[in-house]
Amino acid sequence: MRLQGKIAIIIGAGQSPGEGMGNGRATAIRFVQEGARVLLVDRDLASAEETGALAGGETLAFQGDVASESSMQACIAAAMARWGRIDVLHYNVGVGLGGGDSPLDSFTEAAFDTISTINLRGCIMAVKHVLPVMQAQKSGVILTISSVAAYENYPYVAYKATKAAMIAFTRQVAIHNAAHGIRANTILPGLMDTPMAVDTRARHANRPRAEIAAERDARVPLRGKMGSAWDVANAALFLASDEANFITGIELPVDGGALAR
Repeated sequence: MRLQGKIAIIIGAGQSPGEGMGNGRATAIRFVQEGARVLLVDRDLASAEETGALAGGETLAFQGDVASESSMQACIAAAMARWGRIDVLHYNVGVGLGGGDSPLDSFTEAAFDTISTINLRGCIMAVKHVLPVMQAQKSGVILTISSVAAYENYPYVAYKATKAAMIAFTRQVAIHNAAHGIRANTILPGLMDTPMAVDTRARHANRPRAEIAAERDARVPLRGKMGSAWDVANAALFLASDEANFITGIELPVDGGALAR
């Protein structure tokens, strides 16, 4: 019960189409298992409700669009109206190939606008509206999901750029709010076996999912096997909990040794 009595907002708590479990859904389930009450925010309300049904506990599904600042403000207000405080904000939304990402020679303005809005601007606006709550409380945890793509040799423009920017933004939030007792940290997933990572690539390449998964497994140093959403969820759980009370402004790789290589 490491989050007993805590109130958390997970933005991106639904599920992308495909097999298996996504990071947001797994994190919601782990947070509830550890005692948190959770606002499950997703553009697809039915998917957020499905996450709530799987998680059990006390959850509230909320339809929110990260492309709208007013929507991010509304989800913060909804959590405050329901529970009166916010202990954890976890921004778990991201898009790459599904938003039109590509190498630079074929990159478009439309792809940049879509991907930067979802990956970065939505995060900034959500944090903007939760900070006054946490500052008044003199406590709070902000978690963001970046990617090892921020540091690796990665071929697609906007995903790499926005995930690198998320690291810089989270560090900025951490140091500017340390005196308020607010911690801010970033998780860097590596090659994960999630619907967004694998199924999206299979659809984009018009290839069987199993082939894509096998290729990704072969690139992982640790056991030659991708990580799962539960690996990311457990990292988020640790950083959200009081066990990480003296940790702020860091990037935690969850990557099976990818960055070490």
